[in-house]
Amino acid sequence: MKFQVDRDTFADAVSWTAKSLPARPSVPVLAGARLSVDEGKLTISGFDYEISTRVTVDVTGESAGTALVSGKLLAEIVKALPNKPVDFVVDGPHAELTCGSARFTLPTMPLEDYPSLPQMPEAIGTIDADEFAKAVAQTAVAAGKDETLPTMTGVQVEMSGGGIGMLATDRYRMAIRDSSWEPGDSSVSVTVLVPAKALADTARTFGSFSGPVTIAVPTGTEGAPGMIGFIAGGRQTTSRVLDGQLPPLRSLLATSYATTLRVKTSELIEVARRVALVGDRNSPIRLSFDEDGLVVEAGGAEDAKASEAMDCTLDGEPGKIAFNPTYLLDGLSAVDAPCTAFKMNELGKPVVMTGQPTPEDEESDTNHDVYLYMLQPLRWDA
Repeated sequence: MKFQVDRDTFADAVSWTAKSLPARPSVPVLAGARLSVDEGKLTISGFDYEISTRVTVDVTGESAGTALVSGKLLAEIVKALPNKPVDFVVDGPHAELTCGSARFTLPTMPLEDYPSLPQMPEAIGTIDADEFAKAVAQTAVAAGKDETLPTMTGVQVEMSGGGIGMLATDRYRMAIRDSSWEPGDSSVSVTVLVPAKALADTARTFGSFSGPVTIAVPTGTEGAPGMIGFIAGGRQTTSRVLDGQLPPLRSLLATSYATTLRVKTSELIEVARRVALVGDRNSPIRLSFDEDGLVVEAGGAEDAKASEAMDCTLDGEPGKIAFNPTYLLDGLSAVDAPCTAFKMNELGKPVVMTGQPTPEDEESDTNHDVYLYMLQPLRWDA
């Protein structure tokens, strides 16, 4: 096998594949990147039995063939090469890479030990790449990290003819994002629970592409819950899906709220970060609000305290709420809107955060793309 390829194109493709390869593979060959050349195309792929990746780029001077080399080592080498065409030749147990005067020889891995990559399932619809990236980022932030509760580590993707929804929770907070998409069939109704990290990694990459992201899920009963696939920009990836589903999170949302506190998002982020300096990671940030404004406070060890006042718009009764600082800041950043509305019915019960264009707007969900972040308050300690 041999080929010549543009250095930047090669580096980008190899780097993307290498990111999905396991740091501690169960068998050595799973750390390999599979390079296959045929009819002027180079396909680079990786697979660890959970996530598969494929990317195809144009090459010249090719001789068809397939080889398996260390993915992360190849990525490091190509990244460091000068900006000149790369020649790659495989001869027996070694691969030789040449770029300008730089020359590297790499051992190849046994192809016969490498598992077959899963086939991409059937496409069921498309979503705008930027919308896909935003929706995943906004929901994955609320997914759990505790591997002993695997269901909570996923983002639930609900796909129907009416739209696509993404939901996640770690029991202390939850996030829901409803978006528009283009289903292949208006009668489609599929729900899968995707590992949050795999989905977030995919969304970050595909979000940089213009155009749609194709979503593919097995149909019928054969392996129906097994995987989900995404295709965009000449790249495709599949991920296993988790067993089970999240609890009925939407049922936790009220139909109306007695109190709504509206603030400028960027201002509250800055204020919260400042007052949090006096506390440790889990010291609550306290918000007290009335018709005169909002006061943000925090306290720490050795009588360290901080407070700062800011403007707000209040519909309802004055009150006091306290939040985990990390969870609060995660929510404010995920809202990604000029203003944030805190909606509540009873102090001490979960608070819903959502974005709005201005503090005076009653609602921001006039279109189909709606984001809600629900956060459980902490006990108020003065």
